[in-house]
Amino acid sequence: MTLELDADVLVVGGGPAATWAALKAAEDGAAVVLADKGYCGTSGATASGGTGVWYVPPEPEAREKAMASREALGGYLADRRWMARVLDETYDRINELADVARYPFPVGPDGKPLRTGLQGPEYMRRQRVRVRRAGVRVLDHSPVTELLTTDDGVVAGAAGYQRQADRAFTVRAGAVVLATGGCAFLSKALGCNVNTGDGALFAAEVGAELSGMEFSNAYGIAPEHTSVTKTAFYNYATFYRADGSVLDGAGSQRGRSVIARTLLASEKVFCKLDRADEAARKAMRLAQPNFFLTFDRLGIDPFTQPFAVTLLAEGTVRGTGGIRIVDDGCATTVPGLYAAGDAATRELICGGFTGGGSHNAAWAISSGSWSGRAAARFARALGPSAARRQVRAAGGAGLRPTGTTSSVSAAEVVGAVQAEVLPYDKNYLRHGDVLRAALGQLDGTWAAVRSGLRADGPDVVRARQAAAMVAHARWMYTSALARSESRGMAKRLDFPELDPAQHFRITSGGLDEVWARPQEVAA
Repeated sequence: MTLELDADVLVVGGGPAATWAALKAAEDGAAVVLADKGYCGTSGATASGGTGVWYVPPEPEAREKAMASREALGGYLADRRWMARVLDETYDRINELADVARYPFPVGPDGKPLRTGLQGPEYMRRQRVRVRRAGVRVLDHSPVTELLTTDDGVVAGAAGYQRQADRAFTVRAGAVVLATGGCAFLSKALGCNVNTGDGALFAAEVGAELSGMEFSNAYGIAPEHTSVTKTAFYNYATFYRADGSVLDGAGSQRGRSVIARTLLASEKVFCKLDRADEAARKAMRLAQPNFFLTFDRLGIDPFTQPFAVTLLAEGTVRGTGGIRIVDDGCATTVPGLYAAGDAATRELICGGFTGGGSHNAAWAISSGSWSGRAAARFARALGPSAARRQVRAAGGAGLRPTGTTSSVSAAEVVGAVQAEVLPYDKNYLRHGDVLRAALGQLDGTWAAVRSGLRADGPDVVRARQAAAMVAHARWMYTSALARSESRGMAKRLDFPELDPAQHFRITSGGLDEVWARPQEVAA
């Protein structure tokens, strides 16, 4: 039997952006349902480790320095007004975590609290408690599989499948916030295998646009055969070839491309964190204890003994592309639909480049809070009639194929996508000829998915994840080909220089026919 619920606001996701959205919508008086693919508070990239936060006190000089620090790296596509908004909101919400949620921030030598970092497990445990205390109904292990819309195209809820209860569910809602994270293509990067781009697929199916999808080729350094991508620690590393000689350039700003080329040549890359002094070593263990678990179990001292490393794709989890937002409340181009966190584009605050935490964490907090409040206002304006609206299901690929026979499996689709997006010489070291060939393969995979990927019951979740990954990859490569230059992380081997004439963002969308076009950046 299908579980049927009504709400003012439905939040899809369970990480930082989702919990902040649910909390702020509930505080605004909305009846809120949160549906998480995993167990809210434990799944996702943040819950599995620690994260830095772009937390800067409201001092003009410090704020100016913070905003200027990454503008060049991001290709000058960020927006100072949005940066300032995020810094303000993050400062208030982090202080709220300390004062209301009693998060145990450490204290520095000067006696002042250090609020520029969060331990993911403790942070998300408290967020779950806060959300539930606010009256939010939490549906754990309940992946959403499609949106619901009214006849005139307003988003009015979503449907999904509860894995543990083995039943379908629907939530009719006045507004929906997509906080489903980015897409890491099941690369096994720590905490990212729930991030398969589902929200972007749902949004595109109702006509929403995306932006910045060319900024999607993020790869994190990880010890070989592990999933822990805490790349900041490798600032203390010296990299070596298998013969013990130093791998020149691997520790520089472009070091990952050096590592990628070496791995492509079938050579192993080793490193030691031998540039960290004793104080740094202690701080690293306190900041990211899970980073050291594998080493401790294997009896390796990563500060003095070499260990092999690899690169894992993190896609739009650490890239900046995502669903395009069009106002200060993080509305999308479709009424009733909002986006937050990694599911939404982060170009507004970091252009074409971001790291593993900091700006991402601040964006999740801020966009989550804004979208939750805005969704609550949208739902309130509809009044009690919102739950009585006639709705239709919007899902297509993997749910309602155009063909009559099942001709492809979700596992086959995932394998086909990974073959085009995980290799370093396709997605990381990009060249137009290679991108076009990969896109051609992905277009064929999408055609097979659209016509012949069919699933029922719990298998629908895997089918929809596979469809979302194909769609994500096609938007990525279509956008990458539309930017014939190197800007931010969107580097092109065939266009290695930044072109001032291409100082624009690239919006994209479509499913059967994917499109990408320039969008002017406001002065």
